Amino acid sequence: MPSLPSAPVPPAPGRSGVATAPGHRDRTGGEALVAALAAHGADLAFGIPGTHNLEIYRHLAAYGIRHVAPRHEQGAGYAADGYARASGRPGIAITTTGPALMNIAAAVGQAYSDSVPLLVVSPGMPLRHPRLATGLLHEMPSQSGAFGQLTAFSHRVASVPEIGAAVARAFTRFRTGRPRPVHIEVPLDLLTAAEPAGPPPLAPVTLPVRPRPEAVQAAAEALGRARRPALVLGGGAHGAGAEALALAERLGAPVATTANGKGVFPESHPLALGVRLHTPAVRKWLADSDAVLAVGTELAESDLWSAPPLLGGTLIRADIDPAQMYAVLPADIALVGEAQETLRGLLDALGQGRAARSRQAGAAAAVRAAAGAATGEREAARLPFLAALRSVLPPATVLTSDSAQCCYYGALPHLPVDPPGRYLHPTGFGTLGYALPAAIGVKAARPDRPVVALSGDGGLQFTVQELATAVDLGLPLPVVVFDNGGYGEIRDEMAARGDAPVAVDHPRLDLGALARAYGGHGVRADTPGALADALRTALTVPGPTVITVPEPQVPEPTAEPTEPAEPAEETAP
Repeated sequence: MPSLPSAPVPPAPGRSGVATAPGHRDRTGGEALVAALAAHGADLAFGIPGTHNLEIYRHLAAYGIRHVAPRHEQGAGYAADGYARASGRPGIAITTTGPALMNIAAAVGQAYSDSVPLLVVSPGMPLRHPRLATGLLHEMPSQSGAFGQLTAFSHRVASVPEIGAAVARAFTRFRTGRPRPVHIEVPLDLLTAAEPAGPPPLAPVTLPVRPRPEAVQAAAEALGRARRPALVLGGGAHGAGAEALALAERLGAPVATTANGKGVFPESHPLALGVRLHTPAVRKWLADSDAVLAVGTELAESDLWSAPPLLGGTLIRADIDPAQMYAVLPADIALVGEAQETLRGLLDALGQGRAARSRQAGAAAAVRAAAGAATGEREAARLPFLAALRSVLPPATVLTSDSAQCCYYGALPHLPVDPPGRYLHPTGFGTLGYALPAAIGVKAARPDRPVVALSGDGGLQFTVQELATAVDLGLPLPVVVFDNGGYGEIRDEMAARGDAPVAVDHPRLDLGALARAYGGHGVRADTPGALADALRTALTVPGPTVITVPEPQVPEPTAEPTEPAEPAEETAP
């Protein structure tokens, strides 16, 4: 990342009126924190004011940091996550103590799972707070201890000058290695205490991390002699899309992407297999490949929806995280470095004289057709609606999705995305309620880009109150909701077990009326044509528009009928 300017200093004099060293003046902990964030280029924060964090809020405007106020801290976390994925810069979330910090925990876990640079700042109990409970407002034994298990680190500072160092440490962590969320805790008494402090220290500018030349050469040789090479691109490959495209065409290698990798490689390309690693056809293709290059992916259950495949060829893993070289599927050739630098090195090592093998495009088409047929049969009812979405959306659209059937069965494999479009999905940790607040974060980061949230009725209601936040922004934001009357996936799993459905069927709500109550817009789309028309309008009117697509509330048939239980269809309302 480029070097960043020093923080702007408000014109007010220091509180003591006497500087202890050149450039030093009295700052409260709250001001020191905001100054350090501004020094690292932060211009937007998501959060909710509370009794204990008001000293932070006091200084935001003076340091040029805008603020978006979600209606719940979980929404603040998802919005900051969406901002980070869309902008390439760390997302900032501000909470107060105790319950507010716990409210954002699910979003922090999602950011950890998906390698998102998210900075959560909060007050904490006073510096010399006793270990025994005292009944202080929002008291809990150890906020930092709890968040140390969810983040790269949780840093509880012990002085005002240390605040700047903690922020620099966070941004250093974001710039080196695999991105993870970070938590900084400032004790209550330090937030309001004024101490002499100089300009905030800045995280150092780092050089790109490149893999060892001999490893690059070995990988290039393995790929060069492979007759059936394969590429698997994960979320760590974002930023290396041009290099991935060039490498795939140089090798004539089909390309599969993970959920987090969707949008790295154009899914309209003849070599693209899309997000179908969970299908038998793509798993067999991987097993039959004699060289597999996996870039920025764990190759884990969240990517494959099952145990990793047995690979018969050479596995080349390219990742910024050295631990991935021996995790899940150990690498035969390890390329530890940034994706863009690694793929550039491979292209250089392969040279320009090699012609792409066009027959691999035919193989890709056959695998893509088999995988699409396997998933398309299940999604037959949704496919016309997804096609309607695709027909309306501009190429640069950013889509956010939820842990909903319409997203992981439907949009991930069947709604193609080409760069510069993006698709943001809560993989791994698999939280519900991600789509709407993440879309708000994307829209705050990129107001010029079309943004659409995809969700189910169950997931939307985890964070539906963020419709009010979308109204506050006043920017067009379509929210497409496939309504199957509850938790469709869990309903299907119960039916597959021969169980009667319990707590998965919900009364149908008029979600459009709810959107209008918040000050937005709401329509119902019973046909693909109605969805296309509603989406065209929603992309132009200010504020959120909830577009409800009603779906049948019918469970999947059981895999093997069980006795003496009644058929699942008869037990569903």
